[in-house]
Amino acid sequence: MQCTILTDLRYVYILQSLLNYYACQMTSNFQYPTNLHTLTKHLKVLAEPKRLKIFHLLMEGVHCNCELGESLQMAPNLISHHLRVLRDAGLVKMEHDIIDARWVYYSIDKDTLTELNKAFTVFFDSNRIKPRLPTCGPQGELIPLKKSLSKPKLHPKGITTLSVIFT
Repeated sequence: MQCTILTDLRYVYILQSLLNYYACQMTSNFQYPTNLHTLTKHLKVLAEPKRLKIFHLLMEGVHCNCELGESLQMAPNLISHHLRVLRDAGLVKMEHDIIDARWVYYSIDKDTLTELNKAFTVFFDSNRIKPRLPTCGPQGELIPLKKSLSKPKLHPKGITTLSVIFT
C-alpha cells in the first residue's frame, strides 16, 4: 500500500500518533488467561485482614464460631459476618452438627480453593511476561516502514511531500 505523507513535522507527529493508536487497537484483542471476574471476587473477599486471618485458621482444619472468636479475639457477631462473606464467595462451607444442629462448623471449600489456586498459577505465571515495547505514546515504536523511501516531491500547493510504502 502506498500513500503520500506531508513532511511538515506537525503532520508527521499526528500521523505517527494515529498509526500508533491503530496499532494499539489491532494488538488489544487478546484473551485473559483466567476468569478475571472470579479472581477479582475472591481477591476482594480475602483482601480484608480479618477474613484472611479466619481463612488462615480454617486452612488448619474445621472450626466453629466460638473457636475462631477465641483465637482471633473477635466478637461472635463479627466472626459470623466475615464467615457469611467468605461463604457467599464460595470459599468456606458450613455444616451443622448432626447431634445438635445449633452448632455450626466451618471449613474451606476445597474445590473453590483448587480453582483459585489454578487461576493464581495461570494469571501470575512469570512465563507470561514477554519483552514488549510500547506502540503508543512518545516512547512508542513507529510502525515499521520500508527503508527505501521515495525522494520528496513538490506538492502543487508548494508543500513538500514524501511517499511511504507500508510493509
